[in-house]
Amino acid sequence: MYQILLVDDEPLVHHDLAMLIDWPRHGFKLCPEAYSGEMALEILAQSPPNIMIIDVNMPGMNGVELNRVVKKRFPAIQTLMLSSYDDYDYVRECLKDGAADYLLKHRLDGPSLLAVLNKVTDVLEQESSGGRRMMSGTAGEQVHPVQLREWIAEAVRGNAEAGERLVSVAAASGLYAGAVSYVTAVVQIQSFLLLTETFSDVQTIRLVQRTVEMMQQSLGDLFERSAAYIGGGRFVVVFSFRHRSEHRLYSEVHGMMGKLLHVVEMYMNLKCVYSIGYICASLPQIAGSANEAMRKLDHIFGIGTNDPRGAAPVRTSLTMDEQKQLLLSLENLDPEGIRRTISAIFSSLRNLPVYSQAVQSIVSEMLRIAAKAHMKWAADASDDAGKGELPSRADLAQIGDLREMERRLQEYFAKLLQLLKDSRVKGRYSRHVSQAVQYILDHYREGITLEQAASEIGLNPSYLSRIFKIETQATFSEFLNKVRIDAGRRLLESGRYTIKEVSHLVGFSTYNYFFKVFKEATGMTPQAYVQNGGRETRS
Repeated sequence: MYQILLVDDEPLVHHDLAMLIDWPRHGFKLCPEAYSGEMALEILAQSPPNIMIIDVNMPGMNGVELNRVVKKRFPAIQTLMLSSYDDYDYVRECLKDGAADYLLKHRLDGPSLLAVLNKVTDVLEQESSGGRRMMSGTAGEQVHPVQLREWIAEAVRGNAEAGERLVSVAAASGLYAGAVSYVTAVVQIQSFLLLTETFSDVQTIRLVQRTVEMMQQSLGDLFERSAAYIGGGRFVVVFSFRHRSEHRLYSEVHGMMGKLLHVVEMYMNLKCVYSIGYICASLPQIAGSANEAMRKLDHIFGIGTNDPRGAAPVRTSLTMDEQKQLLLSLENLDPEGIRRTISAIFSSLRNLPVYSQAVQSIVSEMLRIAAKAHMKWAADASDDAGKGELPSRADLAQIGDLREMERRLQEYFAKLLQLLKDSRVKGRYSRHVSQAVQYILDHYREGITLEQAASEIGLNPSYLSRIFKIETQATFSEFLNKVRIDAGRRLLESGRYTIKEVSHLVGFSTYNYFFKVFKEATGMTPQAYVQNGGRETRS
């Protein structure tokens, strides 16, 4: 039975955690409780547990400090960090110091806690059976693979101290034993920005952890080939070889990297690309090899001032005009306007790969606009109308072709447009009147009539006219004109169109009729409305 020590300064947390699962039934026993870091160290000196669950925020010695001491003095103990805050610095610091996971109190339930504990016991079983090698440093202390990965990542980032530590540990532990050649490969998750933009820090770090573990399983022996995360959805793989044949070396690396990418895509559903650095003869030179690989990836991803073809500078955000046009088309429920805007945006990206920084940034920005529109205009629906879910961003992150991304974005915004329409009509009126309102919203730019709407719905025009007036407090024509004028006002406010163009775009047959209806609705002429900055004079 695995011994577990909970360290938290709040008695209520001890009680809640004790009630969360049937501990003995699942093979766990809660040790005497600890309410501070100092108290926990006293217990450890007497009877070290197998697992510790440590609160990050405690008076005196906090959880981050306690975890660091525990991993130094008792490296065999598996630690889980517990916090009320999803703070990136805390998460990174704890995981860097060897914590197995980072748990949020407000999201913790029995099944999720049990899943994490089972993952930790798997590690304990592997270590007890010799299935997971630990490294002995210069003073004989054991070094956890998480620490190794951190040293590799820091060495690649140019941290000289981490590079020296890596060389020292390698000499003392047998890491990369007998190697005469080294080479690095850098792997990039293609749509990392798009995939993780809405993730919490904990979710992102867990994704990274799982990906590193999956890569290492594919690579095999940690002492010969090591994977580490270096940030921004990028991972470095250090290969060591006992031969100097350049052709054979690159052939082996490409073979292993092909297998690695296949495994990550199959089990993690993540598409990746990689690049290989130059061959080096000593471990301290891996930083230069990795930097060369990263420069190659930057070129592939269009990162920097120029695009991959060395042409004009590549933009990484929407223009103000594109942002306004997207929002305007959404507000006016204008599918054609959305289609044209998305097509124009992608036309400017046509020669870039879908995983380039420019495409990823711009698609992410478009999705942020969609999310804001959904929240602003669909959240106030009287019932569940308009509150449906948009397609998953994760699905978009798997797309590897720019034309397919454009097609899927068109579908994404079409779905959003339908949700916005639903929010304006459903739940307020009877089924037939809702259908008539929907018909107006879909076709107000055309010369539609009550008779056409009635025919579309399958009702007698007189009957539709009567129930429409009762429920909306307006005739069909009055309601239609209101929709047209509301759309016209937004078009005028955008400053993109002349008044005559607006009258045509919102469905009025003549400019004079638009002028008349606009003044009746707003109390001012279209010209005065524009000059007044889009503010009505009518109270």
